[in-house]
Amino acid sequence: MSVRGYRREADGVHPPLDSAAYRSTALRAPARPPVPLPHTSTEVTGPALDERTAGPLLADLTRAHRGEPLGERIIVHGTVRDGDGRPLPHTLVEVWQANAAGRYAHDADQHPAPLDPNFTGAGRMLTGADGGYRFVTIKPGAYPWRNHDNAWRPAHIHFSLLGEAFAQRLVTQMYFPGDPLFDQDPIFNAIRDPAARSRLVAGFDLANTVPEWALAYRFDIVLRGRDATPTEAE
Repeated sequence: MSVRGYRREADGVHPPLDSAAYRSTALRAPARPPVPLPHTSTEVTGPALDERTAGPLLADLTRAHRGEPLGERIIVHGTVRDGDGRPLPHTLVEVWQANAAGRYAHDADQHPAPLDPNFTGAGRMLTGADGGYRFVTIKPGAYPWRNHDNAWRPAHIHFSLLGEAFAQRLVTQMYFPGDPLFDQDPIFNAIRDPAARSRLVAGFDLANTVPEWALAYRFDIVLRGRDATPTEAE
């Protein structure tokens, strides 16, 4: 059995745990060396995923309620691949996001933007044999977050990917092309490598739009190697 070498990403691909411009990392980043904890059977044997936990209805965030959500309907799709370009089937992809007004359906979000009773903003699905995924959702709005003077987050969708074990979870964010808030967002710019930052920006995909129904964006995710998608779990 051969062992594949691990190609480390270049410095600046993933954001640092402590980033001065992103103020809350001062409280979140560890100040002491990590203490290694041995994995138990829970971490190395789960999760058991099937259509009951990630069925097709959960991939359409616009059908979770009786009515239609407000905002621009979009399709977000792509493939999940390893560093050698091989598709990763049966991978759990989860998304969560703000609504079209830039507000999350969460008690902690109290900024004065309207909630949408027909949009919760969370979905999940398993990648197919080709590593592909496809969500139908609403384009999220920008929102204020008080990190600095007049601070606004660019429109984004959070992604979580779970592999063959609970310890194999990666979290990242997908942004939309041409957002005017990129230059002043310290979370986006915590990724120092410009080429790596660009891999977080989805591409507009006219070929996969549904005429008179929804525009499409493509966001491919690469887990390791030279073209790795920057993640928050480094």
